[in-house]
Amino acid sequence: MKIIGRERERDILRTCLGSDRPEFVVVLGRRRVGKTYLIKEFFNGQFSFYATGMSDGKTSSQLKAFHTSLKEYGCKDRAKPGDWFEAFQRLKKLLMEEDVYRDPVSNKRVVFIDELPWMDTPRSDFKSALEFFWNSWGSTQEDLLLIVCGSATFWIINHLLKDRKGFHNRITRRIRLAPFSLCECEQLLENNGVIMTRQQIIESYMVFGGIPYYLNLLDVRLSLYQNVEQLCFRPYGEFRDEYTELFHSLFKKPEKHLEVIKALCKSKKRGLTRNEIIENTSLVSGAALTNVLEELEQCGFIRSYANYAVNTRGHLFQLIDPFVIFSIKFMQDKKIKSWNEYIHSSAYNSWRGNAFEIVCLNHISEIKAALGIAGVETSEYAWKSRNSDPGAQIDLLIDRNDGIINLCEMKYTDGYYEVNKSENEKLLNRLSVLKKEVNQGKAIHLTLISANGLKRNMYSSVFQSIITGDELFKRG
Repeated sequence: MKIIGRERERDILRTCLGSDRPEFVVVLGRRRVGKTYLIKEFFNGQFSFYATGMSDGKTSSQLKAFHTSLKEYGCKDRAKPGDWFEAFQRLKKLLMEEDVYRDPVSNKRVVFIDELPWMDTPRSDFKSALEFFWNSWGSTQEDLLLIVCGSATFWIINHLLKDRKGFHNRITRRIRLAPFSLCECEQLLENNGVIMTRQQIIESYMVFGGIPYYLNLLDVRLSLYQNVEQLCFRPYGEFRDEYTELFHSLFKKPEKHLEVIKALCKSKKRGLTRNEIIENTSLVSGAALTNVLEELEQCGFIRSYANYAVNTRGHLFQLIDPFVIFSIKFMQDKKIKSWNEYIHSSAYNSWRGNAFEIVCLNHISEIKAALGIAGVETSEYAWKSRNSDPGAQIDLLIDRNDGIINLCEMKYTDGYYEVNKSENEKLLNRLSVLKKEVNQGKAIHLTLISANGLKRNMYSSVFQSIITGDELFKRG
């Protein structure tokens, strides 16, 4: 097997191997995104020590599994450790052995503890023992690289990244593993022998997002539509319960997260403010809501952005995870019985149009590269007029610090997108309203992002820039 993409993450790991200090690396990301695969493949499965937590295992079971791993790497103690302090003392002893495995290039001792949050069972003192192991010994070992990861994002954030006690400033690197881009999806599908056109890959992204595990389940013998039917809508399809399992794996009590997700899914495309989320859920303002929003954003389910051109505090929160949106819209209420039937309905084309906008929001860096502004600092927004009649809504604005705003129109059609007289008037109205209500002193460029390009006619010159679906596959 080979690692597809993940250049930035691999560079971080190479930097850790080459550093002359102890490194404590935290890898986080949503379920199925490939955290374990990345670490194992990067190190070719060769570690000074490797162990993994057990889902729903009690303290005694977790210690027994950890002890089994210790023995596999040379520990001579026969009885399992009585507690986590003893377990980490044995790990320390093991790592101090002269014949302990070291990375052949850097000579580092590499320790990988997978699904770390599962080890922290009630009243087990796991966190205290890990803290003591690192602070009393690990942090003094210049040739030690400790990597921990787990899908339970709430634990990683609250007990490691935001800790103000034992782990404060102890984490030296963090890797937040994001879903694949379209470019990486294409590479993975080719590697798996799945033959698709780029338009079909875009449509697969509308359903599965860039989650490697999901894409690995596509049957090479079936069409994309058949695969969606088999995986999502058949009684024993692999993804029938994935939506529920996804959130329960990430968060200890996911009910609040699910409430926010459903409220955002029902909202208008621009998203909701914090106060609007409170109005549409049972949640109240406070630290609990802040944590829920932060955890959802860390996992890549939502994005937050400033309320453009409005001089008020606060952000808008927008749902951008394709699989979650697809699950809520088509799988949770079970209204759609057959995907193969739905693709022949008029509603299907409407869904594709909205879903393509989410694809674009997940490929801002590729859009910037296509515009030739990869190195320009930008902010991205959705915007709705407040005073004009007729009003205007814009789903993507790219505000650049080089004096230009790109007003982006995102269109998904089977062939060329064609601007007619009516659409031309709407575009000019959006441009006029934006100029009138947002006095930024910047030039506004109309930009088309179209899956299959633009048909030239008397109205097509309204756009200053055109980005095709193919350009979304280029590295940003």
